[in-house]
Amino acid sequence: MQIPGHIDPVVTPRSITPREDGRIDLLGLSVPQIRECLTEAGLDEKAAKLRAKQIFHWIYHRGVTEFDAMTDIAKTQRPFLAERFVIGRPDIVEAQVSEDGTRKWLLKSGDGHDYEMVFIPDADRGTLCVSSQVGCTLNCRFCHTGTMRLVRNLTPGEIVGQVMLARDALGEWPKGNMAGFGDDEAADEDPAAQYSSDGRILTNIVMMGMGEPLYNFENVRDALGIVMDGAGLALSKRRITLSTSGVVPMMEKAGEEIGVNLAVSLHAVSKDIRDEIVPLNKKYGIEELLEACAAYPGANNARRITFEYVMLKDKNDSDEDARELVRLIRKFKLPAKVNLIPFNPWEGAPYECSSPDRIRAFSNIIFEAGISAPIRTPRGRDIDAACGQLKTAAKKPSRAERDRLDEEKRTVLS
Repeated sequence: MQIPGHIDPVVTPRSITPREDGRIDLLGLSVPQIRECLTEAGLDEKAAKLRAKQIFHWIYHRGVTEFDAMTDIAKTQRPFLAERFVIGRPDIVEAQVSEDGTRKWLLKSGDGHDYEMVFIPDADRGTLCVSSQVGCTLNCRFCHTGTMRLVRNLTPGEIVGQVMLARDALGEWPKGNMAGFGDDEAADEDPAAQYSSDGRILTNIVMMGMGEPLYNFENVRDALGIVMDGAGLALSKRRITLSTSGVVPMMEKAGEEIGVNLAVSLHAVSKDIRDEIVPLNKKYGIEELLEACAAYPGANNARRITFEYVMLKDKNDSDEDARELVRLIRKFKLPAKVNLIPFNPWEGAPYECSSPDRIRAFSNIIFEAGISAPIRTPRGRDIDAACGQLKTAAKKPSRAERDRLDEEKRTVLS
């Protein structure tokens, strides 16, 4: 289901990207979906049910990409699976590492579209920033991704694939074999190698990459369901955050059906300014958005809603703006914290970042009101991996980009 925004998204709905070789990519499929694929391939119901659980475990818990590595599936059956199915990964076009350790990958889908993901390491956590769409339709003026045209939604497999690829790169899949786990030929593996689950480097996921997750609700829901599945990646919903620019009709549904932490790209406290920098505000205004935040299922003081607030010089960074933000949070009785994000510049951006002193003063006003307002340390700026900087190599200008260029020309000529 698509909910139209300021500019209606035009996407190609799909749950799987077809492959040229005709095989079905099992990445992104749940146990029931894998079972259905196996049944359609000719396995009887009982065998399909057993194999689906085994394959799901191997894909998502062990990270394997070859059926020959699935030691609890009969050797005679592995070629049958390999002829009909594949366990894919996104193609890597480019991988970059920032001087601060942040990693960015430019990925390509099976049908030739580019998208990005970012991994941010910290002392006590590792956060993967995951994309949900190729491009974006929202045209937020401070965001580089907003200058791209929307191409299509990412499939569940393409979303989960980002997590799988990050775990591949970080080398954190469990080691050892599954001797004794299954029903047949694990005995021919090295019996001395013991199965163990190593400590995780990737601890958190944020749906804050390219695109608006709630414009791709079903695929995001299904992908995160796999990420949270205890038989697979088993990441707690408390360690996953979904960020929205304010697609109000889908927020309650997201809380009920996904149940992860909510972050809202607020960025302004007045209608005129938010209309300018987050055009979706013209459809779902600040008051309506904050009412939806107040009604978000599961929000409480232990699971606060995060308001993302990019600091733009002389635009949204005054003391009056800070006091109004406090007033709004109190008015709607929101269990909230505010992430203050120094604006990350990109070529052609129409804004400048607020000064460090101005950001600190803004933060202090909110803290003094009893609301947490940490200042986010910019990460990955040198490789354009910071918040608001993601944009693939696609050069076709969007309508928003053309409008901005026209507006700048008019300003110069006037």
